[in-house]
Parts: sequence; C-alpha cells; structure tokens
Amino acid sequence: MMKRESNHHSPGKAILGKKNLFFLIGLFLGVFCFTGLFLTSNYFSTDTSCMMCHVHPHVETSWKLSKHVNNSSGVKVHCVDCHLPPHLNTWAHYSAKAKLGLKDVWGWMTKDSVDFDWDQKSELEHAVTYIPNESCKECHQNLFPQGITNDAITAHLYYEENEKKLDLQCISCHLDAGHYNPNYTHGKMTGIPGAGASGAPVDTSQYFKAPAQVISFTDYTEQIPGTAVSFKMVAIPGGSFSMGSPEKEYFHKPDEAPVRNVTLSPFFIAEVEVTWDLFWAFYANTMSEGRTPPETVYANNSRPDVDAISGPTPPFGLPDQGWGSGSRPAITMTHYAAETFCQWLSKKTGKNYRLPTEAEWEYAARGGAETPYFFPGNPVSFSDQGFWRKFFNAKTDSISSYVIYVKNSKNKTQEPSEVKANPFGLKNMLGNVMEYCADKYDPEAYSKGGESVTNPLVTDGEEWVVRGGNYASDAADLRSAARDYTHHEAWLKTDPQQPKSIWWYSDIRGIGFRVVCVPDASLSAK
Repeated sequence: MMKRESNHHSPGKAILGKKNLFFLIGLFLGVFCFTGLFLTSNYFSTDTSCMMCHVHPHVETSWKLSKHVNNSSGVKVHCVDCHLPPHLNTWAHYSAKAKLGLKDVWGWMTKDSVDFDWDQKSELEHAVTYIPNESCKECHQNLFPQGITNDAITAHLYYEENEKKLDLQCISCHLDAGHYNPNYTHGKMTGIPGAGASGAPVDTSQYFKAPAQVISFTDYTEQIPGTAVSFKMVAIPGGSFSMGSPEKEYFHKPDEAPVRNVTLSPFFIAEVEVTWDLFWAFYANTMSEGRTPPETVYANNSRPDVDAISGPTPPFGLPDQGWGSGSRPAITMTHYAAETFCQWLSKKTGKNYRLPTEAEWEYAARGGAETPYFFPGNPVSFSDQGFWRKFFNAKTDSISSYVIYVKNSKNKTQEPSEVKANPFGLKNMLGNVMEYCADKYDPEAYSKGGESVTNPLVTDGEEWVVRGGNYASDAADLRSAARDYTHHEAWLKTDPQQPKSIWWYSDIRGIGFRVVCVPDASLSAK
C-alpha cells in the first residue's frame, strides 16, 4: 500500500522561511538607511548646504570671485574641497566633516551672525585652522607649472625646503585663493632668500657686497655678492703623484691602469661639495622658468659676450629627495648644470671657477697618501663583497669616521659635519655624493700620453667622469683610484619633459660636484 504525502510543511522549513523574510527586510532597511545617509552626507557637502550656516556678508560673493571659481580653466572648486581633508583619507574626511557640522549647527542655534567680527575671521591666523594642507596638495601636485613667475618659483622652493621645519602651509601665502581679497599681500613670504615675492621686502643687510680678495696662495672663504652665502676654498700645492691603482690592490679595475706619474699645478678646491644653499642662490639668480629652448640656452651660455646666464628650469619632483637642504650637497643636477653654475660663479666673483679635472680630483682625494684610502685600512676588510662576508661582518671602524657610505648613510646624503677631513682639509671627497669631473670618460685614458703627464684633461668621449662614490656605495667603490662615469640616458629615463631636461636628472640621487678655482700665475709662484 502506497503512503499518502502529508499536506503539512515541516517546522524547520517554516522557521527558515521566516529567517529569509527577516533577512530580506533587514537588507532592504540597511540599504535604505545607507542610501539615505549617503544622500544626506552628499547634500551636506554641497555649496548650498554650506551657505545655510555661513551667512556672513561677503562669503558667497568673494568665493565666486576667487581663482578657485573665477578662472580660465572653467573648473569650479567647492567649499568641501578646501575645508575638509581629501576623500582619499576617508576617516579624516568624515570625522572632520562631523566635527565642523556639529560646530556649525551649534553656532546657528546659539549665536547671532550680526555680532561676528568678520574682519578678524578673514585673517590668516583664523583661516589656517579650517584649511587642511592635504586638500591643497591633492589638487596642486605640481608646484612648478608652466608660466609660473620667478618669485613664485623661489617661494615654492622655499616652501618645499622648510614646510616641516617651519610648519608652513599653502594658505600662509595664498589666503586670497579661496576668497577674493584685492588688498591681500603675501606677508608670510618676507625674507625668502632670493625672492622679492609680491612686493614683500627682503632683508639684504647680511648680503655680501663684494667677493673675497685673494692676495696669497692660502685658504680663503669665498663670498657671493648679492647673497648671504659663503664657502671655504682650500689651497692645494702643486706636485706629482702616482695616479691609478696597481693590479695587486684589492678591487682594482682595468680602467685604473696603468699607474702613471702625474704632475699638477697648484689649485684651490672647495672644502665640501656645492651645497643647496649655494646652488639655490645660483638658481634664484639665473632660473629660466622653462621658457628658454635648450638650443638657445646652450648657444647663449657658450658665448663670452653674453652677460646674463640662463639657469635651471623648475625642477620636477623634489631635487633634494626630501632629505633636507641647507649645507647638504646639492644633487640631481646634470653635468651641464654644474658647468653653468661654475660659469655663473666666475662672473659673480671675477675668478676662474670650474670643475676639477680627474687628476686634480684624485690628487686632492688622496691627500698625499699612496694607499687605497687616505685613512688606514684595507678595502677587503671594509667591503661587503666576497665569500667571507656571508659569515663575518665587514669592519666599519675608522672608515665610518671619514666616509658617508652604505654602512652609515641611512640611505641618504649627510651634512659635512658628520665626517672628518682628509690631510688636505677636504671633506666627503669619498662617499656622500659622486662628484663630476671636467674630463670625458675614456677607459684607456691612463695608457695614453706616456708614463708621465702634466695637467692631463680628456676631451673626447660620450660620458663624463664621476668620482668618489656616494651614500649607497660599498667600500670597494670608494677607493681613491676608483673610476665611474655618467649614464646620461638611463639617468633621464623617467624624465616627464619633452625634450628631456638639460638641467635635472630624474633617476639619479647621489650625484653632485665641488668646484676648483685656478689661481693667478702671480699667486702660484709665491
């Protein structure tokens, strides 16, 4: 006999059906509430919503007249774009929005706008609390756009270098950007080195009126007229030395041979690499803002009858890589920029400044020593290269006192005060940054010209010699004889400009230079 199917559902299925129903109702209510909150949030981010509470007489009119609304691009910037952190930081954005919203509602309920001091509320000290700097940076990611003025370039460079140290904000100089104020002046820019920004006075009382007078072949401190920048030059007596390295020297390379006798005339060389303080003085005095075509710059700067020197265009990114400036070595400039700097420095001081020849550089770096370094020690003991370094750490004593390299640099350049000088009184000849020389690179240069040469200079080749290694170098590459050269195309690979920059490298950090001054014949003879 067949069983009849029951017409009754099981209790389990009934409970499951109710759960599904409650879930769907809950899901619907959740979506409804979320959508409602989202729409409400969006409404209270509109300009109309802001105007409900911000009713002071000039806010709407001044906002519509400002550069953020009344501009040639046609882009309209809304209240929340400036007054709240960007959406990318969601928690900061919505927490700030809730805080300001509650404050506005409380003010609307308890205060009368007639009693407000509108002039006081328009002052910078009040405005900075309501303009997050991140919001400005979100839109203005390029501080050196095409067409920017000389004063603005210098001011923006000052901002980049001092933002954290001085707690500078964009609003400090651009109070009139969001709300039109025809009487506003950039008072906070007063005293920016090299800038006469927007009529703000610059204190020139500390500026040098004349360059250093050199009357004997001794160390001197050069001073740049029209700036407050000075630097020390060290007198290096002429003499002969063995240039290169023998095959038995650890980590010797073929381009360091054969060892030859080189005789050099006396010269002055800078105690340290060209610093950012010095390079920015050059930049502020010569910058071309990108409006001068490269071919015109090359032509004009090579003509002896042209007094005005065209200097660097605005840098892309941060030339100091965010490591700080001041007395740290200037970096990322091209060999052409370094040579143009020497040309400018010569005109400013009336002396003959240039890059050192490769022979002058090695002679100065050795400080009279014929060993791999000017300080005691063996390269194999300091280097991380070799089989035994898998088991034993390299020595760092002695070398760390004289050299900024991979073991102690913290992956960035350092101040000159971090190291001791070599026997000639020069700092950072080895390490910190690679330094440009006046020579073209030739791997067989030492085999040409005979066993003894005087004041050699290589002028044929595609790349330039760089010496000394940098903050990321192993001790093996910091030997006084170690040679290297520029990699021009590779160092410009990610340069966004077309044509490629003749002033700045986009893909090399640890490159810089120091200057040599050729003394008058009368001084050399003394």
